[in-house]
Amino acid sequence: MNTGMPETKAAGHPVVSRDRWLAERRMLLAREKELTRLSDQIARERRALPWVRIEKRYVFDGPTGPCTLAELFEGRRQLVVQHFMFGPGWEEGCKSCSFMADHADGARPHLTQRDLTLVAVSRAPVAEIERFRRRMGWQFNWVSSHGSDFNHDFGVSFTPAQLATGKVDYNYVMQAFPAEEAPGISVFFKDDTDAVFHTYSTYGRGVELMMGAYDFLDLAPRGRDEDGLAHTMEWVRHHDRYPQQPAPVPVAQAAGAACCAARAR
Repeated sequence: MNTGMPETKAAGHPVVSRDRWLAERRMLLAREKELTRLSDQIARERRALPWVRIEKRYVFDGPTGPCTLAELFEGRRQLVVQHFMFGPGWEEGCKSCSFMADHADGARPHLTQRDLTLVAVSRAPVAEIERFRRRMGWQFNWVSSHGSDFNHDFGVSFTPAQLATGKVDYNYVMQAFPAEEAPGISVFFKDDTDAVFHTYSTYGRGVELMMGAYDFLDLAPRGRDEDGLAHTMEWVRHHDRYPQQPAPVPVAQAAGAACCAARAR
């Protein structure tokens, strides 16, 4: 329906007729389809990468005791590791890694149905991990790599000597990095002989694939509301540190109230 209305602005944004909006939405849809096809192609290329057999025996410390990398699969053939930034002696885990981890428990039942196990790994001792996990209310498996080479071998922990050089090997390039721990995601496959293979790792903004809340924000008018790379994720807090918000009105109650208001008019 074309109202013939002139272009105006609301909150500084153009407001146009429905016909004009539909025309521009269809142009954007063409671009979205291009992006979807490209994303599908990159996913195929990602799966086609060659694998590297894991020869080193990594042992982790979990809530029930030591476990090997092969045991982290929990009987499945695929494993995704969130490299969670939480170093020994830290008071709490990284807030951005916590933002990632907030998405894990809801996904786990669906991932297990697709032969995939999700686990977090940090260098903090298991007692420190368990204390923070209880605070955050998470249920996913989270183990400690304290005392092993795992974090260093997969490019998410750096020694003081490495940091002192001014550059570390992170995200496949030598670059400055401000901390001893870094975020990442690594993927592994285990065959019928229990041989484990490294298939993929991603770092930097690649870890956003675990941040489903960003997809919602990208749909909304204000987007992520982040002012350039210097302020990326500046707004993120541990979920128990956001300012207290009024409890939402239950949907049924809200609908009933709306109906009552309509009848009152």
